[in-house]
Amino acid sequence: MFGLNKIIPVEPNVNFLGLRKSFLIFSIAAIIISLGVLFFKGLNLGIDFKGGTLIEVSTKNTSISELREILSSNYNDVSLQEFGNENTILIRLQNKSNQESIETVNTVKTLIQDKVIEFRRSEFVGPTISSELLYRGFQAVSFALIAILIYIWLRFEWQFGFGAVVALTHDVLFTLGLLSILNVEFSLATIAAILTIAGYSINDTVVIFDRVRENLRKYKKMDLVELFNLSVNNTLSRTVMTSVTTLLALLSLFIFGGEVIRPFALTMIIGVVIGTYSSVFIAVPTLLIFKFRPQDEDD
Repeated sequence: MFGLNKIIPVEPNVNFLGLRKSFLIFSIAAIIISLGVLFFKGLNLGIDFKGGTLIEVSTKNTSISELREILSSNYNDVSLQEFGNENTILIRLQNKSNQESIETVNTVKTLIQDKVIEFRRSEFVGPTISSELLYRGFQAVSFALIAILIYIWLRFEWQFGFGAVVALTHDVLFTLGLLSILNVEFSLATIAAILTIAGYSINDTVVIFDRVRENLRKYKKMDLVELFNLSVNNTLSRTVMTSVTTLLALLSLFIFGGEVIRPFALTMIIGVVIGTYSSVFIAVPTLLIFKFRPQDEDD
């Protein structure tokens, strides 16, 4: 029967650590680009974080440009995008109060009622609430990174803890950069996806770190680079198979889950790929950067 075990050798012998400088340069470049994109372009904040009014409509084969032309005559800050198909359109407008939002919805209905089959929903999030949600979201991610650092530090050694946090920070920044480039809507669901990615990535990293610790006790005189390579190769089959099966589920969610869940699924897909990469090429080589030595490991 064909399977991943046919693709990945039972005892692989890939020199991952030999490639660490090349991948380190790639990762540094990726993070710099991500930070640049986030600084100059920013994230495509959803209504959860940006505030304002969201209206979903089903049109009579009316183009976005036609609706935009009608609404732009009354509103300066209006954003339109297709939602699932060309006949379903999301309209976003900036409002400062719930009363203003109600008036906006009524005005929009009057302006485009002859172009629309159905007004499916309307939502309003105030600027105070949206700012608080954004702050709480990034606070949750920061607390998760700190908690992971403490957990890994207690379970292993401080070098392992910092290695895990470096890899996780890499994952989060890289993912955010790609979300900005791809113009994926950043919402509360995206925050949930990033926290899930952190948990997934640290799980991969802990499996490899655990094998490193085990091999340190078995091969006390082995060169560190060779021992790290052995540990990564020992867990390679498990890492790849877990990632592939997770990606298959996420791809199904992305394709069949509908537009509402699609940003979450896409964020997860990006994060799983980056998390798998960082567990091997960032977390483990970081131990060398932090001058980890076998004598630091408990006997």
